[in-house]
Amino acid sequence: MSSSGLELPSGNGGETAEAQPGAVPVPRPVEIGADLEWSAQDWSEVRTRVERAGRAYVWLNLVEQRLRSVVAAVLRPVYEPVHGEEWEVAAAGPTGQEWVQRAAALREVSRRKGHLIDPADDTVLAFLTLPQLRELMVQHWPCFAPYLDNRREVELTLDELEVARSAVNRNRGMSRAVLEQAERGCARLLRLLDSGAPPSAGRLPADAVEHLVGDRFTDVAGVHPDRVRLQRQLPAEELFGGARRLDAVGIGLGLLVQNYPGRRLVRLAESGCRMRLLFLNPASGAMRRRERELGLKRGELGRSVETNILHMRRVRGRVRDPQAFDIHVFDDTPRFSAYFVDADEPDGVAVVQSYLRRSRGMETPALVLRRAGREIMQRDDAAADGELSLYETYREEFEYAWENSRPVS
Repeated sequence: MSSSGLELPSGNGGETAEAQPGAVPVPRPVEIGADLEWSAQDWSEVRTRVERAGRAYVWLNLVEQRLRSVVAAVLRPVYEPVHGEEWEVAAAGPTGQEWVQRAAALREVSRRKGHLIDPADDTVLAFLTLPQLRELMVQHWPCFAPYLDNRREVELTLDELEVARSAVNRNRGMSRAVLEQAERGCARLLRLLDSGAPPSAGRLPADAVEHLVGDRFTDVAGVHPDRVRLQRQLPAEELFGGARRLDAVGIGLGLLVQNYPGRRLVRLAESGCRMRLLFLNPASGAMRRRERELGLKRGELGRSVETNILHMRRVRGRVRDPQAFDIHVFDDTPRFSAYFVDADEPDGVAVVQSYLRRSRGMETPALVLRRAGREIMQRDDAAADGELSLYETYREEFEYAWENSRPVS
């Protein structure tokens, strides 16, 4: 070692070897004072990073598999008859020789090490990344044009996903905004890649992550801290728009009455939607107890509910078939508010909020339930045990309350 060199640790448990004349000794690890432990805040930040990266990974994985399928369906019939198994190399052309050859080399390594479990993955295409699949589409857009309407939107969406993909691949932190942007982009791209409407493309599209972990949460499709944040994700227009059946129970049904215009309710009814609205009786003892819980003056909440009922009566008066628009009141203690949309259809959705002692309906947590439920609710053992999903449980409560209510003339 030269006199200007550094003396490195000897590897004997952190002890340094005997210093040579002129050498600069390196401190022992214990002398550096490094703290290897993580604080509670460190663990919290890492868990957040993992949760966001894991969610983004599921979406990106789904998009990559879908895009791979589209590329194979379009380009294989063009190149495989001439180039055989090496059709991906031919499709990449001279500009893509480097990355396609790298993908082919990775496939060979995976073959030798036995990493290929699914025979469908024993292709060069299976080893191409999302940007490389995008490049294949761009190079051969005339082949894809008959199937995809908007080239610019497809390309911009794929470019947008690069931020999240890069963060996931390099294990970097990802903000909530980037994650939400990636989820929206993935969902949009999946719709673009389908010629027809994808599954569950209605008012509450199925979530890629929801399918993976759904059996842990029965039929809960979403949980929101309050109604304001619920409506950011599921506006009243999307929830009620196009409904074929609408059943609602609550104190004042503010989510419907205050957020969905009467003229649209009239159009819904005229298009064949059957509505049953169940309000708490403004003159009941239960209403007075609720006012005391909230610290309101006597009659304050009751007058507000009465105003909502009168508004719905006016809406009903504009409907040609009043029998399709029922308004009832009940006198029992209100336990929850619930809005059931298309309850008799496989894609039925419900929004449920419990009434807390000192919180108004706007302030209580909101559950979004999907009638179809998760796979666990469809299993034979669940059916044998007679289990009810949360959707059906609240639905039964609504039907009981409706049967014991009184119509409003």
